[in-house]
Amino acid sequence: MSNQNSEIVREGYNKIAEKYNKQRKIYQSKSLLLKFLKYLPKNSKVIDLGCGAGIPISKFLIDNGCKVVGIDFSDGMLKLARKNVHAARFIKMDITKMKFKANSFDGAVSFYAIIHIPRKYHSKIYTNLHKILKPDAIIMLNASGTNTWEETAKDYLGVPMFWSFYHPKITLKLISNAGFEVIWSKILKIGGETQFWVLAKNKK
Repeated sequence: MSNQNSEIVREGYNKIAEKYNKQRKIYQSKSLLLKFLKYLPKNSKVIDLGCGAGIPISKFLIDNGCKVVGIDFSDGMLKLARKNVHAARFIKMDITKMKFKANSFDGAVSFYAIIHIPRKYHSKIYTNLHKILKPDAIIMLNASGTNTWEETAKDYLGVPMFWSFYHPKITLKLISNAGFEVIWSKILKIGGETQFWVLAKNKK
C-alpha cells in the first residue's frame, strides 16, 4: 500500500481502536459467518485479514471450533484483539505483503478491510490468497461498495480515513482470475453501510 494512504488508515485505526471496537456490534456478521462455516471442515485453520480488535469475527470463528490467525497493521487494534480473543494468534502484518507458506489455511475472511486498500493492490491480494490457501479453501469478504470509488474522508469517527474499491463486476473478475470459483455474491446493507460480499472456493 502506498505510504500516504497506508498511514492514513493505520494512524486512523490506532486512534479510534477503542471507539471502533465498541460500535462494531452494529455490523451484524453472524449470517455471513455461518454461510462461510457451512463450507469448512471441522477444526479448520482460518486467516482473518484486517482482524481489527478480534470481535466479532475472530471470536466467532474460535467459538465455532476454528483455529484463527488474525493479521492487522494497527498496533492499537492488535492490542485489543489479543485482549479480546486469547485463543487466536494475532500478527502485525500488511495485507498487501502477506507472507505465509503455500497451502497454509482452510479458509480466509476479511470484513471491512480490503475496502481500505488502494484498488490497484486488490488483484495481488487475491492472487496471494490463492497461494496461501489450500485447494477448495473458502473465502468470505466484502471487497467493494456498489461502484468503483476512492475517497479520503476528513472525519470517520473523528479521524481521516481512506477507502478504495472497484465496481462489483470488476471485483468478481479479479477474484475469478486469481483462481477462485465464486459460490455466492450479493450487495448487502449492514450497519448502515452498503457493501458487496463474496463467498468463493479456491481452485487449484
